[in-house]
Amino acid sequence: MISRRAVISGVVGASSLTVLHEVARQSVPHAPRVDVLGMRVIAQSFAAVNQTPPSRSELYWLALLGDLVSNSLYYSLVAIGNRPSIWRRGALLGAAAGLGAALLPRPLGPGRQPDQQFPTTHLLTFAWYLIGGLAASAAAQALAADS
Repeated sequence: MISRRAVISGVVGASSLTVLHEVARQSVPHAPRVDVLGMRVIAQSFAAVNQTPPSRSELYWLALLGDLVSNSLYYSLVAIGNRPSIWRRGALLGAAAGLGAALLPRPLGPGRQPDQQFPTTHLLTFAWYLIGGLAASAAAQALAADS
């Protein structure tokens, strides 16, 4: 069973990542647009089962919710295992997610990000997922100190 510390750490990491994405998409040129990739995946899933995809607004909120849930579960792995490795796990999980988010969307199907400017968009994507992993580590470390 997943611990309270793992759940909270995962939510902190995912929330940090989501806040970075949301603030940057409105203010940073060539910002990563994983929201658009998520919307495409959801719309393609509806189309695959011959259903009409939801409106753009609904797709956006579904993608945001999906990102928060899946990233929370992923970053919760930071708190599982021995305490001395919390920071290394956060950095490795963040780096792995960042590389995947930067390099895999095109080969896996959702295509490239809108307004993608290589290498800027890829570097920002990598950095933000890494920050999410480190935020999860900080939360796990703080919660471990409390116990």
